Amino acid sequence: MPMKRRAQHILQKRQLANCTPRFGITAVTLTMLSSGLDFSLCLKRLRNGKLNMIQIESIQGYVFMRNLSRDILAIGFCMGISVPVMADVAKGIEALETGDVQGSVKEFQAAFEAGDADGAFYIGRLFEMGLGTDKDMRRAAELYAAAVSRGSALAQNRLGLMHLNGEFVLQDYRRAAELICASADQGDANGQFNCGLMYFEGKGVAQDPARAVGYWQLAAEANHVAAINYIGQAYQSGTGIGQDATAAFNQFQITAAAGNPMGLHEVAKAYASGAGVERDLVKAHGFANLAAVRGLEEARVLRDEIAGRLDAASLEAAQTFARDWEAVPIDQAG
Repeated sequence: MPMKRRAQHILQKRQLANCTPRFGITAVTLTMLSSGLDFSLCLKRLRNGKLNMIQIESIQGYVFMRNLSRDILAIGFCMGISVPVMADVAKGIEALETGDVQGSVKEFQAAFEAGDADGAFYIGRLFEMGLGTDKDMRRAAELYAAAVSRGSALAQNRLGLMHLNGEFVLQDYRRAAELICASADQGDANGQFNCGLMYFEGKGVAQDPARAVGYWQLAAEANHVAAINYIGQAYQSGTGIGQDATAAFNQFQITAAAGNPMGLHEVAKAYASGAGVERDLVKAHGFANLAAVRGLEEARVLRDEIAGRLDAASLEAAQTFARDWEAVPIDQAG
């Protein structure tokens, strides 16, 4: 697994030490985190942010660069502890995997100073999430801007989303599209998905559903779950691509196999109606049951409606199917 993707797999429930980083003349005290924090979820959000045009956690105001590499990142972190000469983002991620935020910040800072723009992005994410420090959205925005100035695809996507929502930066759809699609063109899957949404909705760019689908297909190659689902929806409606119920089912089947609620629900609906697949009410009930337990109210309604059409033996078979079903990793679901 590529090192930066390992940021999605940090260990849980590690207690972190206090640390005082310095940004220019401003000191921010790192706080002791609860040993009960779910660090796996936190670091997944650190890397990907769960950020797209539907799920935006953004910030407001105008970002001034202010020679950030000197004023924000050049001074050593953690009360004068020297920063190692040899450092990189991968080492910072490894430190986070062990719950060592202090060590990760040192590595990320040194990586940025050595020319890796993503170092500033990851420090920004720590401040945005309040992971190991008090939450400071303005400082996060400044760090993203510093990373963008050096070409970080991760920061381009994140700062673009901020411009999209207009928090701590000017709301500017054109600038948002420029940043997000620049990230996409560098191969970032989240950027590709979000750039597709920009083209689909015509925000900051001329509306172009076909081009949107093209970006989603690129993201889908990296097993981006939302992109796969959106391609499925495009096949359902024939928007930006030829309408094809079988192709739609095949897309949703991939995300369903990985346990995605939307994928499970769409597969259930397909089996219930026979759209793109042979009608099978037992499987329809089973997949609706699996989606319902993941919180989809529409799936619960569908499950209960199908139950009224099944005899006792078929209902038992459907429940057994759901009971025995197991998800697989998304990269094995295709």
